[in-house]
Formats: sequence, C-alpha cells, structure tokens
Amino acid sequence: MMLLRRLRSTCRFPLIMGRSQTSGPGVSDSNRHLPDMDEGHGPIHVNDVRSRLRAIVGASTNWRDHLEAMQERKSLQTLLATRQEDLPARRMKDSYIEVILPLGSQPELREKYLNVHNSVRFGRILEDLDSLGVLICYTHTKTEATGTSPLSIVTALVDKIDLCKKVIYPDCDIKFTGNVTWVGKSSMEVKMHMLQLHDGVYCPVLDASFVMVARDPENKRAAFVNPMLPEGPEEEQLFSQGEQNRARRAAFSTASLLKMAPTADERNIVHEMFLNTLDKRTVSFRSRVLPPNSAWMEDAKLKGLQICHPQERNIFNRIFGGFLMRKAFELGWASASSYGGSRPFVVAVDDIMFQRPVEIGSLLFLSSQVCYTKKNHMQVRVHSEIFDMNTREHKTTNIFHFTFMTENEVPQVVPKTYGESMLYLDGKRHFESSSSTQNAMHE
Repeated sequence: MMLLRRLRSTCRFPLIMGRSQTSGPGVSDSNRHLPDMDEGHGPIHVNDVRSRLRAIVGASTNWRDHLEAMQERKSLQTLLATRQEDLPARRMKDSYIEVILPLGSQPELREKYLNVHNSVRFGRILEDLDSLGVLICYTHTKTEATGTSPLSIVTALVDKIDLCKKVIYPDCDIKFTGNVTWVGKSSMEVKMHMLQLHDGVYCPVLDASFVMVARDPENKRAAFVNPMLPEGPEEEQLFSQGEQNRARRAAFSTASLLKMAPTADERNIVHEMFLNTLDKRTVSFRSRVLPPNSAWMEDAKLKGLQICHPQERNIFNRIFGGFLMRKAFELGWASASSYGGSRPFVVAVDDIMFQRPVEIGSLLFLSSQVCYTKKNHMQVRVHSEIFDMNTREHKTTNIFHFTFMTENEVPQVVPKTYGESMLYLDGKRHFESSSSTQNAMHE
C-alpha cells in the first residue's frame, strides 16, 4: 500500500525500453523482483495475450474444431497434482507480466477502444484485465516440461477495481502490470495496475484485484495450484492482505441481505424513507408521494438482451467473462447517464461474482438498476441471467456493482417496496465500501 501511494504521489514511471525500471506489485524500489527484460521477458502486446492463452490451453481459433480440441484436453488429467505439496512453490515475481496497449504509437487500435466522448471505452479495459488476469495465473502455475497446461483457469470474482482518473485518453499508450499476490488450494488473487503515458511518464489510472480459480482440464472440479513463497516484508504484507480479503468476502457474504435481516440502523433508514413518502393529507400507508428532487427506484431501470454467439467465446468455449463485464458495464453506464442527465464517470467496480458459465447460444438478459444515490454519486446494480430454451428456466449468472459520479448532483432514488428497500441498502453497502477504498487511495 505504501508503494502504491508513493507511485501516485510521484508518478515517475519510465518508458518501457529495454530493461524496465518500474516496480512490480509488492516490489521495493530496488527492483530486485523484476524479470530481466534483456532475457526475453519484455512487455507483451495486448493482442498477444489471448493468443498466448490459446497456446497454453491448446484451444483452436476455429469454432468448428473446438470439440476436438476440448476432447484432447481430457488426456491432460494425468498431469494434475494429487496434492498441493507436490507442486513447486512460486515467488510473486515469477508471475509478473507487463502488457502494452499502444494507442499512441498504433492509431489503428484506437477505433476498437474509442467511445463517443473521445476517450477510452472502459468496457474494453475490463476485457483486457480479465484476459491478463488469466494469463498471469497460468504463468504462476506453468510447468517447464510442456508448453500447455492441464488446468482450466477461470475468473471467479472481480473483487475490486478502483480508478484514480476520470478520463482515459485514446491517443496515449497504456501499460498493464500484474502478478499473483495470494494463493489458496485452488484459488489465486491477482493484483493488476493500469497506467497511461503522459509527457514521457506512466501515471496510475486504476488498481484491480481479481480472484481466479483452477479447475481440471474439463472444467468440472477444482485443481491444486502452486503454493506461494513471499519474499521480504512487503510481499508478506501483500500475502497477508490476501488472507484478510478472503475473510472480508466471507463476512460480507454471511451478512448478505439475502441471508440476514438489515441492521437496526438500516431498518431506521428504510422506515424514515417510507415515512417521508407518505401523503400527509391522508391517513393511509398506501398513499405515497414522491419527495422533491427524487425519483422512484422502479423508474430507474434499463434492460437488454444479448444472443451469445461463438465470436465471444473464451478459450474454453464458453462466453468470455470480459465480454459479460463489458456489456454489463455499458448498460450500467447507460442507466447512470439517463438517470443523472449528464455524462457519468466510473469510480469503482466491485464484488462481481461469476456464479455459472454462460454457454454459447444462450439468451443473456441484463437488467440495470440505479439502487442508491448520494449527492453526485450513483450506485448501479446490473443483474444478468441466462434463459435455457430447453427447460424454460432463467438462471442468474452474475451480479455487477458499479459506482459512478457526475459533475452535478443527481436526484435521490427512492424505494417503494420492501424488495426495493433491500436493493437500496445493498447499494448503500457497496457504495460505502468503494468510498472507503477511494479515500484510502488518496491519503
């Protein structure tokens, strides 16, 4: 954490030329944990990330060949470790990767990343972060004997993404860095950082923390991953933070409003909002009046539908998690834009749980809801579900949480039903969580 604060205050990241002088996550100023760029460990072009993943897994780029490729992966079952203790321990620097998105030096890339406000589409950044996180984990678990991996590594959770810049410029090079900072038996926490080049200096844009899980070659059961060997007090602190993050996530899940009643303070908030909407001219709980400068929650929704085509598949021939995040973010951004009446800027993303994979050919329903507001901030929740045309069932795949801000104050969103009140309280919890992280980042 001290390292990140120092980087933000100085903003002194040199250009990536030859041997890098930047510090990887959890690395001291001595650069002792960095791979030697002169030994073939230079930065990767962003377009090479997905191709490297396909090579590691043995996935085909041809949709018609995917069944045969997946069938071949079954033979890799024998390469799985039966105990974690049998796998060699890895250091944090072993999985450290740098990726370049050369928007400034390769203008042909800009079209893909450009939005209507002449800045970078954040949804595309989410896609790149997701792919990079998987590649980092494969680097942590790589075997020297073979170029392919028996593991199926998938995104389980986007724990937190915090931004320190409102605008990402479309004509300046971007650099991503990241490495594994914590491991369990079959899960890994990956920390990634994004920086953008300004006046010859790479300046921080965002920090991201993802949780990835390892599965067997057929993605049916958990598989062991290499243990981690922290080096020095700073890496030990990062590893300890990973343990704390796991405990925090467990506590947050336990206290979920789907499992436990609201706290006394939260019940008072809901009751006060309910009283403020009663029509004083009547003596009836059914007569509700919208307070000034506010909007009913039921009127702050947007919905969308996606047909999941093979083009959006990942290396395991399910729908790419980054694609799901991009579509959810764009719908959430549209909700924030239409509700606030002006351009919203994303501040944080947190607690995106990938509950089940999305198969190719699925109908993906997205529902966006502004569920909490405070001054010029909005908390937007996007629910995604798939429709199984054979069973006629709807199944939840993800719930996304985005925090946006605008230049002007937005109307207060007001719940009308008990269910909406729970969404309001859940949004309040996520907003306060992201706000505390943002305050810590700027201290």
